[in-house]
Amino acid sequence: MLKKFISQNTFLYALIIVLGFTASCKKSSNNPDSNTDGESNLLQTPTNDRALLSKDSIFLYAKQTYFWNAGMPNYDTFNPRKYSSENAIIAALKALPGTGGKDKYSFIDDGSVASQLSGAGEDYGFSANFDANDLLRVKYVYPGSPADLKGLKRGYQLIKVNGGGTSRSSTDIANLNASIFGDNPSISLTFIKPGGGTQDIIINRASYNINPVLFTNTYTIGAKKVGYIVFNSFTTNATAALDAAFSKFTADGVTELVVDLRYNGGGSVATSELFINLIAPPAQNGKIMYTTYWTKTMQDGNATILQNQKFYAQGNDGVTRLYSYFDYSYKPTIAAGNQENFVKRGALNGLTRVYFLVTGGTASASELLINNLKPVVDVKLIGKTTYGKPVGFFSIRIDKNDLYIPQFQTKNQLDQGDYFAGMTVDKDVADDLTKDFGDPSEKMLAQALYYSANNNFSALAKDNVISSTSGIGRQQIDAANKKLGHEFKGMVETRKLKFK
Repeated sequence: MLKKFISQNTFLYALIIVLGFTASCKKSSNNPDSNTDGESNLLQTPTNDRALLSKDSIFLYAKQTYFWNAGMPNYDTFNPRKYSSENAIIAALKALPGTGGKDKYSFIDDGSVASQLSGAGEDYGFSANFDANDLLRVKYVYPGSPADLKGLKRGYQLIKVNGGGTSRSSTDIANLNASIFGDNPSISLTFIKPGGGTQDIIINRASYNINPVLFTNTYTIGAKKVGYIVFNSFTTNATAALDAAFSKFTADGVTELVVDLRYNGGGSVATSELFINLIAPPAQNGKIMYTTYWTKTMQDGNATILQNQKFYAQGNDGVTRLYSYFDYSYKPTIAAGNQENFVKRGALNGLTRVYFLVTGGTASASELLINNLKPVVDVKLIGKTTYGKPVGFFSIRIDKNDLYIPQFQTKNQLDQGDYFAGMTVDKDVADDLTKDFGDPSEKMLAQALYYSANNNFSALAKDNVISSTSGIGRQQIDAANKKLGHEFKGMVETRKLKFK
């Protein structure tokens, strides 16, 4: 819908706070409650302070586009300028009674998310988690990334990072976050080699193209062919890689599919939609896939503040001109582009079952993929309860930053979509970091292959048990890994809506 990534030239970001809100934040000498946003102006004194205007902007955009904007206080009561930072304002919005404690999604970003979603990596290209024995291991490496070029692999045990330890202590966790996910130009690692002994490497930060397809394979299970794909992020550049993977599955005669989304926090709605159509049966063509329900203020055409978010686009008449987000229709209809139908993609037909491997890091566009397929194909979830994010957003440009606040919810053809607490699994299994992707003995994948062969899950008691050698429980491991969970979690609207 809204193709609004920095790397795309179709749209022009507008720096709106200087012009738009300098005017709207002035007192009205005739009527203190008469501004276009319906807010009292008692505290909206004129200012050229960009920081104060940014704080005003966050609140005013939320007032008209926030998914939980019903019952929000007025400007004077909230008083955004009293907060110490933009993040403090967002925290206050999340804490409003109207959210019901559901907003764990809103944030403000410097443009990094938009770059990442376009498929532009600018980091080391790997991440890490603690395994069941409380050992820090590499959980994935992007192909072609600096880490990949240095030979780092999933499952490698890290014993030193930038000179610091790799325990769950607060000191080590802080160092790991700063080292792996910070902005240092390089990182030094010491890891245990698979054959024994240790190795020291230095990885330099660099730009690379993110390929979210980390692994594919086809397994023979009796007379069946079972496809397996590890998909790590819904980037907008994933089309060619997905098409290639599914062409191979078609050639292999795949009739069941394992989709590994265990670390996939979401991304582009359009990419999720493409993935859905690769899997969906042809019989669903033309039937409703899902409906997008925007904030009622937006549906009713009253989110006038979106006039400040401008971009160049080709109109219905084929002429490119300056538009704003106010020029789109947000009604939950096909005509407005907010009700999508299935359009089969590719030649993979006859899938009888899809297994999704998931964890608490599986979110947003990943959950959209799962939710929209549940009514049309036999779906099994293996792993841990997903993150729970049935809402999404597009970025709102405020000065030099992008504001992400939920603005819509999606529901499948059966009107299902209230999984705020996450999607529960059919088989509870902990992530097995000791095995590489595709290893048939890796516990999540093993359960999918076992089900394919036996039409039920394995009852092995040790599937989800922490080793007694660690002396700790699963909850402690999960809590530590949550602190290292820096993957983006979001469902960003990237389809192109129809103009009014």
